[in-house]
Amino acid sequence: MPAGSEPSGTELPVKLPHTWRPLGARVMGWFLVAALAVMCTMVWVGFTPEIKAQVTLFERLTFGALGLGIVACVHALTRSRVVAREDGLTVVNGYKRRDLEWAEVLAINFPRGAPWPNIDLSSGHNISALGIQAADGLSSRKAVRTLRTLVEELS
Repeated sequence: MPAGSEPSGTELPVKLPHTWRPLGARVMGWFLVAALAVMCTMVWVGFTPEIKAQVTLFERLTFGALGLGIVACVHALTRSRVVAREDGLTVVNGYKRRDLEWAEVLAINFPRGAPWPNIDLSSGHNISALGIQAADGLSSRKAVRTLRTLVEELS
């Protein structure tokens, strides 16, 4: 090997900052929102003018609020992510964000059959990492291995 090409032992498995997001959940979430919007539009267009005239403003507002609630829930699920930085780890689950220092992170556990990994903290608590989901297959296992290596190197 040429000089300088040998691994130094302190090389990180990914370039930081690095973000993991659930691909399957994002694709399915927004696909379902789009399908629901298309279906509702087709039903509304199919109504006769007499039926459309019977729908009150309150009913239209209620239907719109329900649609916005569905979009808010899907957005919360699809914005989940795990971000590894030089100074720590950021875990976003839905609308809750946790910024952790590497010293706080003890372990990353991903039991067989679990939908997402758990992060054990030095405080005795653990948090779920919804940004890495088992439904993504090999990429989720690779992400957990990478995170474990980062915890070992940076803690």
